[in-house]
Amino acid sequence: MATLADWLEGARVRTLPAAVSPVILGTGAAAGLGQASAGRALLAGGVALALQIGVNFANDYSDGVRGTDDVRTGPPRLTGGGKASPATVKRAALLSLGLGAVLGLALVAVSGTWWLLAAGAVAIVAAWGYTGGSRPYGYMGLGEVGVFVFFGLLATLGTTWTQALQLSWPAWAGAVGIGLIACALLMVNNIRDLPTDAQVGKHTLAVRLGDRPARVVYALMVWLPLALGVACSAVSPWALLVLLLAPWTFRVSRVVLSGAAGRDLIVVLRDTGLLELGYGVLLGVGLAL
Repeated sequence: MATLADWLEGARVRTLPAAVSPVILGTGAAAGLGQASAGRALLAGGVALALQIGVNFANDYSDGVRGTDDVRTGPPRLTGGGKASPATVKRAALLSLGLGAVLGLALVAVSGTWWLLAAGAVAIVAAWGYTGGSRPYGYMGLGEVGVFVFFGLLATLGTTWTQALQLSWPAWAGAVGIGLIACALLMVNNIRDLPTDAQVGKHTLAVRLGDRPARVVYALMVWLPLALGVACSAVSPWALLVLLLAPWTFRVSRVVLSGAAGRDLIVVLRDTGLLELGYGVLLGVGLAL
């Protein structure tokens, strides 16, 4: 029987900063427009966390039943590692996604942005379709596209819109930046799993690019957001706060470019998540000021 620690590992706590970071940034952009709302920000954060956890459990279930996780470098999964039955993990995924849907409904109700229901529904379908279904897009090298759209653009701009009912170009720049770091989080995870993913037919973007090009793309994904943050200083000089992340960015990109593999990349996975959180906080504060 899976322990609480096993379930926390299954929820992939290291990836949760990727959920709240766009909400923090989007709220900062709304504050810059003079329309921030703490209540709506909390609802948006709940939606993001529930969907992120739902994606993680859905991925655990789908990869587990396909046999993708039978041999892996990282920590054993709930399904693939035999810690919990596939039905139980599937139920946890559906409950998390359902909670996200309920919180999303509450958010659009208080903000009056009913058209976002359609976007939310697509996000939930995409969450399951990443590794689930007969043709999972995560197995075709399109995982980063989904992450960029839903955990970058939609999460950030949706947060800003539900509070301010308008968007600024710095909000767009920040959404692109945080979406790229979210993609980097997925990329370093897939670089770590390159040897096993290729064997089981999981053709992630890292598999399609190859080891060295994937590492270069990772570095671009973490450095370009800093340039976008600097561009935002044309509106708010405080956006230059993102430059405080330059030493951290240099460190994680250096480790990945050095050819680190296996368990050494688990630390980079955690640190990339923290980088995204730092970016959301610093740029969000910069835009608010």
